[in-house]
Amino acid sequence: MEQNQYLHEVAITAIIVKDGPSTGSGQAKYLITRRAPHKKRFPGMWTVPGGKMETSDYLQLPKETEHYWYNVLERTLRREVKEEVGIDIDNIEYVTSLATVHADGSPSLVISCMANYVSGNIQLQPEESDQFAWVNLAEAKNYQLIDGIYDELVMTENKRNGNKTEWKRF
Repeated sequence: MEQNQYLHEVAITAIIVKDGPSTGSGQAKYLITRRAPHKKRFPGMWTVPGGKMETSDYLQLPKETEHYWYNVLERTLRREVKEEVGIDIDNIEYVTSLATVHADGSPSLVISCMANYVSGNIQLQPEESDQFAWVNLAEAKNYQLIDGIYDELVMTENKRNGNKTEWKRF
């Protein structure tokens, strides 16, 4: 059986930014979470919140135009962040994209975004994550991040300072 070359699992992640004074340090902090030890992919490693887009993220809603639903990724990301860590976000912006083929053969496309923390207290969903931390870039180096996440944090910091780049090793 030939595999459909256009069929990908689509996921979206959020580098959530909490600014200055509220962090007590005067500098931005980023939310990272540790994946639960029983997770199939990257167990016990640190990452940023996010998840897979589901058709229910748009199919049950009215279309914004005759043919299309808009803001589906943003809606998915808000839902996933609320489910996984219990907080609200806004000002979602694109950072980068990545693709992989997992060990089980499923191709995956991940859209990495940045977003501002708005409100709520962190409440982890135990089946997803078992720890969280608000970190700056220097502190992030002390965590076992999934490869590539640190570079995304640097990209986010750069973007916040007006320097937009494509993904690379930092």
